[in-house]
Amino acid sequence: MSAAIIAQVAIGGLLMGLVYAVVAAGLSLIFGLMDVVNFAHGALLMVAMYATLVIHRMTGLDPLLQLPLVAVLLFGAGVGIYRVLIARTLKTRGNAAMVQIFTTFGLSIFLVGAVQFLFGSDFQSINGSVLGGRTVTIGAITLALPLVVSGGVALLVFLALALLSRTEFGRALEATREDFEAVALIGIDRDQVFGIGWGIGTASVGIAGVLLANFYYISPDVGTNFALIAYVAVALGGFGSIAGALIAGLAIGLVEALTALVIDPSLKQIGIFLIYLAVLMLRPRGLFGRL
Repeated sequence: MSAAIIAQVAIGGLLMGLVYAVVAAGLSLIFGLMDVVNFAHGALLMVAMYATLVIHRMTGLDPLLQLPLVAVLLFGAGVGIYRVLIARTLKTRGNAAMVQIFTTFGLSIFLVGAVQFLFGSDFQSINGSVLGGRTVTIGAITLALPLVVSGGVALLVFLALALLSRTEFGRALEATREDFEAVALIGIDRDQVFGIGWGIGTASVGIAGVLLANFYYISPDVGTNFALIAYVAVALGGFGSIAGALIAGLAIGLVEALTALVIDPSLKQIGIFLIYLAVLMLRPRGLFGRL
């Protein structure tokens, strides 16, 4: 096995890890803000992919150009989900955690079932996109262009999240996360902040869905695997830490890719869970967690 092949696989793994990180960032933001684990996160990723597919077939608009549109649609869906479902679960006095779990898990089942009813269970894909089938060659290393662009967009998402944290609303998010009862005394509407925070987290997974639709198959169950990786990334990086989600996503992508070189590719996720178990035993709160 040559050094060029190892480098190519490693870089590809890091680029895929950036996409994993964007999926995990939305999940981590929601948990860090209101201590709610969104079990519909994978289903929302799937919805974003189908939205991209439908818009492409109806208008011919390239998936890459759909990024702002789908992000806005998912942001609105996230705010709506918070207003209709999550805000009510947060008011529950008894067994609140279980109510939140069943609510988001039930939403996931509903979304998957609705998509199966509308589109069937067959695998689908987007053909004829600008990035489709193209590669980038640097020396002896060849990378798929959709993956390279996806990695670049993912970095821009994290840059945007970092800049958001420095704005007045970002400070309101942080203050609400620290003590939502205290911020109410200075006129900050907790529900408004939570709703926008849920919208931002959902928009993040929507962006990841558009990126994946460029080179990954689309089916009602496609979100399950990515949600599982996102949960591991959030736990590995630290619950509520956006920086932790980025580092963990990169680590997961790299370990997954290199593991596939050593053993059967169908077992490539073994490396991910071995790393996770090691961190769990040595640092249960994750690399950057506050818990």
